[in-house]
Amino acid sequence: MAELILALDATDRKKAREIAHACAPHIDAIKIGYPLVLSCGLSIAQELAEENLPIIADFKVADIPNTNQLICERVFEAGCSAVICHGFVGMDSLKACVAVAHQHKGACYVVAEMSHPGGKEFFSGGIAEQIASNAMIAGADGIIAPATRPDRIKVLRGFVGRHKILSPGIGTQGGDADAVASLVDGVIVGRSIYDAADPLESARTYAHVRKVNPSY
Repeated sequence: MAELILALDATDRKKAREIAHACAPHIDAIKIGYPLVLSCGLSIAQELAEENLPIIADFKVADIPNTNQLICERVFEAGCSAVICHGFVGMDSLKACVAVAHQHKGACYVVAEMSHPGGKEFFSGGIAEQIASNAMIAGADGIIAPATRPDRIKVLRGFVGRHKILSPGIGTQGGDADAVASLVDGVIVGRSIYDAADPLESARTYAHVRKVNPSY
């Protein structure tokens, strides 16, 4: 089963909660990032968790080990179930994020390659593969790989095995949910749901991916 994850980057608290509540029956987790948190505060995580869904903090944490540790501690103290970090800052920084996540019985996912066009500029030439490999060595729970480039998902799967791959870039960025649902463990959809005239109906149109069994 591929989970359907809502990337909720709405910047209004009331709207965000309304969207989360409406979509909750059709999604498996909510991913929050800086747009929502900087607008509403980190306490929004606990409010959204009232929908009984895991909250993933997509802060793409990328700093020295001590700073990463402090950030991740705040994330899990706020009630999040997982954090997303960058791996290009080095193994020591990556391990700091993984350690805090596991201390809190949470998960840590590492960005191996980003979904936007510019993601090909520096996550190339074997860099994404090295990050994915480092993520596994560090004990991470999985990686982030681009739905906009299914061929890259297939390559990166070879480095993470049965560890999870969560895949953003569906919809507005051009990624096709049907093209990647059998390749990944989590399909991430943002603007195509939360910016839709009817977020509930949009979530329903993507909910079929939850019945797709990954083929790896």
